[in-house]
Amino acid sequence: MGVVIDTNVAMAASRLSPQADERCVAGCIKRLCEVQTSGGLLIDDKGLILREYINNLGLKGQPGAGHAFAKWAHDHQAIPVSVRQVAITPRPMGGWRRYDEFPDRDELSTFDKSDQKFVAVAVASEENPAILNAVDSDWWNHRAALTAAGVHVEFLCPQRAPPG
Repeated sequence: MGVVIDTNVAMAASRLSPQADERCVAGCIKRLCEVQTSGGLLIDDKGLILREYINNLGLKGQPGAGHAFAKWAHDHQAIPVSVRQVAITPRPMGGWRRYDEFPDRDELSTFDKSDQKFVAVAVASEENPAILNAVDSDWWNHRAALTAAGVHVEFLCPQRAPPG
């Protein structure tokens, strides 16, 4: 079974997210290590997710677990048992949906456009994978609409959920 990992998970694992407490950091590190051991990372075929990992964490593999994960994803991108590329279809600019695969639901029209690629990959994969999130409140704020659209988000740091 595959998994989609938002960049904020790797950022938290490398202690680059000040809002991530030690419990959150440990949970993120654990899940990243599991994926590196067993494989199943899902990324897009356009290189958008991998580019975001590299832009935020580099390719040195250090100093943190998120850095190591970004390097691992880059180094294993051509090994399908480790990293699988999923075809997504970008839409013309102008509308709120960036990808054909992103659910066409009005309640998702305010979802962060830069994170739509993660949802598009999950939907296009037809595996119903979890999307891992650590500290990005937009995922929490849209959780009901994402769930209604059949998108499963796994919150690694539920203690970071916004009040309300």
